[in-house]
Amino acid sequence: MLPAMADMTLPALNPDLLDTATPPIPQAQGWARAYDGRSGPLVDLSQAVPGSPPPAALLERLAQAAASPDATRYGPITGDMPLREAYAAEIGRVYGAPFKPGEVAITSGCNQAFVMTMMPWYFNHEMTLRMLGIEARPLPCDPAAGFVPDFATAEALIDAGTRAIVLVTPNNPTGAIYPPATIAAFAELCTRRGLWLVLDETYRDFLPAGVAAPHEVFATTPWQDSVIGLYSFSKAYAVPGWRLGAITAGEAVMAEIAKVLDCVQISPVRAGQAAVTWGIEGIRDWREANRAQINARAALFREAMAPLNDWRVLAAGAYFAYVAHPFPGVPAADVVRALVQERGVLALPGPYFGPGQERHLRIAIANVAADRIGALTRHCEERSDEAIQGDVERAALDCFASLAMTGERALPMLHRSSAA
Repeated sequence: MLPAMADMTLPALNPDLLDTATPPIPQAQGWARAYDGRSGPLVDLSQAVPGSPPPAALLERLAQAAASPDATRYGPITGDMPLREAYAAEIGRVYGAPFKPGEVAITSGCNQAFVMTMMPWYFNHEMTLRMLGIEARPLPCDPAAGFVPDFATAEALIDAGTRAIVLVTPNNPTGAIYPPATIAAFAELCTRRGLWLVLDETYRDFLPAGVAAPHEVFATTPWQDSVIGLYSFSKAYAVPGWRLGAITAGEAVMAEIAKVLDCVQISPVRAGQAAVTWGIEGIRDWREANRAQINARAALFREAMAPLNDWRVLAAGAYFAYVAHPFPGVPAADVVRALVQERGVLALPGPYFGPGQERHLRIAIANVAADRIGALTRHCEERSDEAIQGDVERAALDCFASLAMTGERALPMLHRSSAA
């Protein structure tokens, strides 16, 4: 006979997991599903998804590798040696310093590769730490400083419980690019205070042209004892579905990281590893051209947003722009819902990236066609004039939505907006 429900003790779930926020991207996509198409096709600027597919040659390499029986078998825990060797050589070129394959591990995406973390923060960092019962102590970044963190502010927040500082540069969500001197100051701080510096450089490949190196920490310091680097192949190679990332760490640290990887991934997907091994050199020209396109979009986005009444681009770089909306007292989520429901443009509200972000939206500008952004400046100026005449909210929405349109699918909406 089964006991009555009132007499039963139900099993409990991990309270740290229950205390972790729901993944935000699906929530935002739920708002998009309610869009009725009134302003044309939905334009999704919420998630950092490469705007174009990878080169056909890279896909051909994947198909060849997937057809090999070797690709169906388990591989080494820290990744196949050819990719580890190729990636070690690649970052040696980037940073101007030698790296050993033993200082590299390949992971199933950079999320798996991943304290004190800058704020606004990348939400998956905060979610992961919360699940593990680790306090994510926010390091406020001043919009007036372009959201570049200040090491002196960070040092004032360190106490006996602090174990690491996480920096993301180029930043997600703000797009801010941290100067080498800032990164060097944080590296020195972590060394002096016995902390780990975790550098997430997922968007490293999209630094402006002419940047010699993202920083000199790997070239000028004994970094193996205090620095862990993170990277993703998803964006630069346009293969987010392959789920491939990398960790760079000292060999002693890597031996401990491998224990975690064995329990979580066993081994990363092997066909993708083979394709990317070839692609590091094989699509280098394509990657450089893609970098130039993404950088052009960031610059044009700033220019095109300048005439809008009260919309402010606080930072922009790599894949993202972080903007301040012009509606005091209106929650960012309400602004985002209005954009998607009225104009079919989906962004992300600032509070997804930490407290105190209600005036902000994150825009994935990598999804905006550069040839459309500049052409839309005049249209936005017209709508700003309309805003001066009184229709502030509708003009702001129209301007912003127009900036978001990509390619030919923008035209029907642009015609309707211009005639409004």
